[in-house]
Amino acid sequence: MDYKETLHMPKTAFEMRGKLPTKEPGFQKRWQDQKLYEKMLERRKDAKSFVLHDGPPYANGDIHLGHALNKILKDVINKSHFMLGEKVPYIPGWDTHGLPIETAVTKLGYDRKKIGIAEFRKICYDFAMKQVENQKKGFLSLGSIGDYDHPYITLQKEFEKHQIEIFADMALKGLIYKGLKPVYWSPSSESALAEAEVEYKDIKSPTIYVKFQVKDGKGLLDTDTYFVIWTTTPWTIPGNLGICVHPDMIYALVETDKGKLIMLEELVEQLCPKFECKSFKIVQTFKGSEFEYITCTHPLYPERESLLMLADYVTADAGTGCVHTAPAFGEDDFNTGMRYKLPVYCNVDEQGRMMESCGEWLAGQYVEDANKTVTMKLDELGDLLNLTFITHSYPHDWRTKKPIIFRATTQWFASIDKIRDELLEQIHSISWVPAWGEGRMHNMIADRGDWCISRQRAWGVPIPILYGEDGTPLMDPVIFEHVAKLVGEYGSNVWFEREAKDLLPEGYKNEHSPNGIFKKETDTMDVWFDSGSSHTGCMVERGYDYPVDLYFEGSDQYRGWFNSSLIIGTAVYGKAPYRQVLSHGFVMDEKGVKMSKSQWNAVAPSEITKKYGADILRLWACSVDYQADCSMGQNILKQISENYRKVRNTFRFLMANLDDQMFTKENCLPFDELDALNQYILVRLNDVVQSCEKAYVEYRFADIVQTLSNLMTNELSAYYLDYTKDILYIENIEDNQRRQVQTVLYIAVEVLTKLWAPILCHTCEEINDFMHFDEESIHLTSFQSLELNFDTEALREKMDTLFKVRKDVLKAMEESRAQGVIGKSLEAKVCVHVDDQTKAIMEEIVKKPQQWLIVSQFAFTADQLPMYEFCGVKVEHADGHACPRCWNYTTSENEDGLCDRCAHILHK
Repeated sequence: MDYKETLHMPKTAFEMRGKLPTKEPGFQKRWQDQKLYEKMLERRKDAKSFVLHDGPPYANGDIHLGHALNKILKDVINKSHFMLGEKVPYIPGWDTHGLPIETAVTKLGYDRKKIGIAEFRKICYDFAMKQVENQKKGFLSLGSIGDYDHPYITLQKEFEKHQIEIFADMALKGLIYKGLKPVYWSPSSESALAEAEVEYKDIKSPTIYVKFQVKDGKGLLDTDTYFVIWTTTPWTIPGNLGICVHPDMIYALVETDKGKLIMLEELVEQLCPKFECKSFKIVQTFKGSEFEYITCTHPLYPERESLLMLADYVTADAGTGCVHTAPAFGEDDFNTGMRYKLPVYCNVDEQGRMMESCGEWLAGQYVEDANKTVTMKLDELGDLLNLTFITHSYPHDWRTKKPIIFRATTQWFASIDKIRDELLEQIHSISWVPAWGEGRMHNMIADRGDWCISRQRAWGVPIPILYGEDGTPLMDPVIFEHVAKLVGEYGSNVWFEREAKDLLPEGYKNEHSPNGIFKKETDTMDVWFDSGSSHTGCMVERGYDYPVDLYFEGSDQYRGWFNSSLIIGTAVYGKAPYRQVLSHGFVMDEKGVKMSKSQWNAVAPSEITKKYGADILRLWACSVDYQADCSMGQNILKQISENYRKVRNTFRFLMANLDDQMFTKENCLPFDELDALNQYILVRLNDVVQSCEKAYVEYRFADIVQTLSNLMTNELSAYYLDYTKDILYIENIEDNQRRQVQTVLYIAVEVLTKLWAPILCHTCEEINDFMHFDEESIHLTSFQSLELNFDTEALREKMDTLFKVRKDVLKAMEESRAQGVIGKSLEAKVCVHVDDQTKAIMEEIVKKPQQWLIVSQFAFTADQLPMYEFCGVKVEHADGHACPRCWNYTTSENEDGLCDRCAHILHK
């Protein structure tokens, strides 16, 4: 007789191989067709809301791994909060204005100067919407669930209307003003930039020391004396209008063979050799404050003066203590120049080229080229004391990757100073994860200057300012309200399609335009003002509470979206738009290099999902320490795939022993009718539910993956499922012990599928198709806590004792196997020596110790045995022969050598 045919071997249609790339698109289509997102909202319509507001990615190009990490983790957060019983609205968004789209459209051959701004903007609009659709497909392919049919997009006219209203609100509160100030200026973009659009890279720069001859020493210094300045931007020397010294520092008049030079006393020994002075001697010292209002002759332009001024920011860290000051090219320079009533002389145009006022010898040169020309001219005139080159960190345009300059221009600003204290107060009321985010944001706001919000671009939301005949910007609520209404009806293109007078309410009059002549602003708003308004343009617009629960983006957004949203939200509503901020790091390759197309190390999410599946990508995102920079590569993918295989195969084994899913909830026994060994697995499952629920709330996804993986690999696969095979395969199909184990298996599948569902969303939906925990979707269920109606703590203590015995037995068996006493564990006969209390616990909990230990024979003994950590153990070869059905050794003499148990089952 073939006894294998009498065993209840596992069987299931749930495949061993996931075939995720083939199956996942079907689940994604089903979720869209069945309106899963809407059903999730309906299922929780009366529940407390949890709102994660989506920071809008820029709509340009395919999604990358940074996008994937962000969108996957947002989806995990949303799905887990739903399963925690909350209503979870999620509205994806896109940022669509600004330079990258404008540049892309220009590269397609559209010249805005030839076709006109309004037509050019329409082409930008169409291009942006195509990008949105492309990225939407990418996000949906990751398993993301949300209101993708109704996203918020910054080019939508209702969004733009709210943005105009926010600008108006801030303007009427005195928080928006126009002023001439040095700003970050990108010659490559021909536009002002915000701090968030600036990144720093190391570059090689000339550093020069130049002497300025005293013109009027105010009776203190002779005209044959020179102040020595230092700079790393020689191109700014033509813009020099002054020299700053520290009022309290001590300066030396040094007699040298290069002339009488003034510098900080403490730097004389260091600097004079650098100037190749053959001899030098300090002849007099002065306090910096004594130099105020002395004038020098500009070395390049003798007709121009350079004023000596006092400034506390002068240090001895670099240079000479005499700071070259060009008010048009630096914030400190500008502020000091304002105090001393210097003009703001800007001799560099928007393309970064020197203007005619610099002289024929310099006009038209780009600033980098001007560095060399200016230095050579100073050397020719005998005023250059030293030229060297240094490598230092320098600001670059983060879009074009090219160096920027500080340049004074007339721009629109949002005042930070007026609300700085409120902003700092709000920062300390917010929960930051990681905690260092609070300090980072505090320092950024504490040190931030006023925000330059105007851009010299065509593709953006217009700055809604109309000017009177006398040039006065009209901050009139009537105008703002009318423009917002027009934008809400026609979109922001109306600003560029109509004349200024046609943007005003009918019959509008103003004292600044007695003849009814008006002019409109041509600058657009910084795109960070767009996205920073999304709390209103999206969430408030759609009826959600302000503030929302969570903002979650990359760590670069402390200077970007987190920052602009905080400023605008606090300015308009008096408080931050978020209760909590969570951030993640960047994605690196396996060598720790940041992924980028230029490095040829970027891996597209679509490549991974097509080869491995989105659930592998999701498992990766939840396995790494995402709050720091995290790595991705082929070796990592193979490791993640192996982890997934173990999880899937454990699920498969659990399901396969439920009689091909015929075992249902109704077949489960009451928990108090299970024996203690089975109850203990329920205790551990419940522990994991509580642990994972807490970890989901605290965004500790790697802890969840580890907790679930450990439970499935160790306590289930390596322990419980190992010894219960003897029950599942061998016992009669209706046997009570078998029914107890199947009860545990069913509960385990249900509990674990729901805990894994936010992470392995496709796989768990596939399991639900077999198990029918919910008739529509696993994502419409809740995490499952177990109501355990027995003393769990007492059981834990007893099981701790039993596991100590088991550990010693396994150790002894391993030694016996190495010595050739036994091969397979069923060849073993085990004797143990334990104290009376342990023996009593074993006899109470473990009805069949040999089955629990996966050996054929077991006995307690009073004899002293080889001692291990907890008890004495002796392992011998089992007596008798192996039963041909269950492979346990037996001394019974039944037909075909069957053990008594198998003989009884077959003849029952």
